[in-house]
Amino acid sequence: MNFYHALELILEESDIKKKIEKFYSFYELYKQGVYDISTTHITKEFTAPSYAKVCTIVPPQDVPKRKNLTTKEGQVILLHAIAHIEYSAIDLALDGAYRFCGFPKEYYDDWLEVAEDEIRHFLMLEQLLKELDAEYGDVAVHNALFEASQRTQTLVERMAVVPRYLEANGLDATPMIITKLKKLPKNEMIEKIIEVLSIIVEEEVDHVKKGDRWFSYACERENLSKDTYFEIIDKYYPQGFLRPKNLNLEARKEAGFSCSELNYMAKKEVC
Repeated sequence: MNFYHALELILEESDIKKKIEKFYSFYELYKQGVYDISTTHITKEFTAPSYAKVCTIVPPQDVPKRKNLTTKEGQVILLHAIAHIEYSAIDLALDGAYRFCGFPKEYYDDWLEVAEDEIRHFLMLEQLLKELDAEYGDVAVHNALFEASQRTQTLVERMAVVPRYLEANGLDATPMIITKLKKLPKNEMIEKIIEVLSIIVEEEVDHVKKGDRWFSYACERENLSKDTYFEIIDKYYPQGFLRPKNLNLEARKEAGFSCSELNYMAKKEVC
């Protein structure tokens, strides 16, 4: 069975329920060794994200801002924003397996495992949205993560940008959100959001670590220094690192960042 064609069909599926069902069916067969990863394929350039039929897409500055998180509206906006990141991350993981062929089986094992995690994260957030009488697609979203996948068409750039920059930024941002939520008056929904976000940030460390592993692999394969990372980030994100004062040092170190990298990001010696 054609591994890459199966992934292409999952990536193109816009019905969320069908997409997840297709992935689970595919993944079960993959784990049984049914799919041949050694086959070659011509990758398709996706011109629109799979959520384009579900969500209203607007420029990043027009996405609704988080409001009072003690209100139902504020909670919906927060949960929807994070659900959109997790949904986008499903396609990013799948695209990572689809777009780059000829690598060790462990590479595909890693990114399909990440895709399964991201699906689970999305479903947890979707459940909380439903408890607030909302659903994915109710709030406008931006295309930033999809655009990142379009721009990074080599393994070294994809691993630098997606897990080691975008997802690693989440290791810094999510604990800050959790801290803010813990300061609010306690209620059942706030406690549920904290619980789900705590699970997500803990499991995302492993995703970044996988990205670090395959970034190092790509650098060795192309005879590049790992310092290439900063050149790539400067190319795509000249604004630099978003939270240099709030780096989650322990999580980033666990995920593979060196002290020299963290010191560079923080613009001072932090480890």
